[in-house]
Amino acid sequence: MPPADTGASTVVVDASAPSSPVITSRAAAPTSVERLEPGRPGYRKMSFALFAAGVAAFALLYSTQALLPAISTAYGVSAGQASWTVSAATGALALCVLPLSALSERFGRRQMMTASLTVAVVVGMLVPFAPSIGWLIALRAVQGAALAGLPASAMAYLAEEVRPKALIAAIGLFVAGNSIGGMSGRVLTGWVAQLWGWRAALAAVGLLALACAVAFHFLILRARNFTPGSLNPKALAKTVAAHLGNPLLVRLYAIGALFMTVFGAVYTVIGYRLAEEPFGLPQGIIGSIFLIYLVGTVSSAAAGRLVARLGRRGALYLAVSTTAAGLLLSLSESLLAVLAGLVLITAGFFAGHAVASSSVSRTATEGRAQASALYQSAYYLGSSAGGTLGAVAFHTGGWAATVALGLFAVLGVVSITLYGTRVARAERRALVPAAR
Repeated sequence: MPPADTGASTVVVDASAPSSPVITSRAAAPTSVERLEPGRPGYRKMSFALFAAGVAAFALLYSTQALLPAISTAYGVSAGQASWTVSAATGALALCVLPLSALSERFGRRQMMTASLTVAVVVGMLVPFAPSIGWLIALRAVQGAALAGLPASAMAYLAEEVRPKALIAAIGLFVAGNSIGGMSGRVLTGWVAQLWGWRAALAAVGLLALACAVAFHFLILRARNFTPGSLNPKALAKTVAAHLGNPLLVRLYAIGALFMTVFGAVYTVIGYRLAEEPFGLPQGIIGSIFLIYLVGTVSSAAAGRLVARLGRRGALYLAVSTTAAGLLLSLSESLLAVLAGLVLITAGFFAGHAVASSSVSRTATEGRAQASALYQSAYYLGSSAGGTLGAVAFHTGGWAATVALGLFAVLGVVSITLYGTRVARAERRALVPAAR
């Protein structure tokens, strides 16, 4: 999914990218005269439809994250067990994003997005009534699997229906929906839970998603440039194997997963820490902490300028240093210092994620859709692992243990980036004699 992020991914779409290897044949697409752009009939409706879809998807995906302390108390479970209500959703999304993106090639982008939202919203209306932690985790896993059909289908829909010169703006609005959904869902649940309890908070998110899904249904335009193709699992497997055999792509996938491990651990556990002494914050205030996500919007947008000045690896070094500084600062017993630490962690994560995810599209010369889907899989697997391991670390050794886990992941990013720097230098040295 896009950034998010906010839980959302930064996606760079190349209109000239080769067609997906998932299909064996496709008819020629209709002419670009039929494509949408600002000022043309339907463009605004389409943009608002996908904005609403993004809000619904990410409000649902992370709906339990700000409520974990309340869920722990209600079911009498540890932080590690409660964290599975988040990890099950992101883990299921990670496993399903590639196959569902392939199915959209056969059955249509609009149909896949509609089905994904419908199932996720229906499950979202059942989630508040979960009788046990096991049922809650199972329902959240189904919800995450359903939501996996939305991000890749939405990006492909935009690439096919919008003129290339208007594509970035259209994608930006969808990503904004992701960010606002992820943030508003957490803030909404925090305040509603403080007033009426965590089940009411989850019901409020379900109603928000239902309203967005209805808006999507009535606003989304029929796809005019999509031609269904027949699935070719062998071609898909070959493309995926080629991407996983590319050392640079694998390093980028690992970097995305490790960055998200840090982010998932911190934001899964921070509610527990702020609810305890010496802070003792109420649920509504804890939910409002997620407004810090707005910092990520700024740092993600600045990533392009950082790469222009420092290069891709230089930008990654800066992002990882910022994240590490935030982790260390968050160890303080001062609330202001903790909040400053969260700001640094958020800024560093979004910058690093933007650099890594955009580099995937630059690196993959064929099968860019599958390369992006693999990055999203690694990214959400990192979120799932970070949420669970961070909660287990907190239950075992407190916030310091969660920070140690984050620093270990940061060290992994540094090691991978240093290795990439050494490989790049060796390749340049090897080319010098050949040039002579």
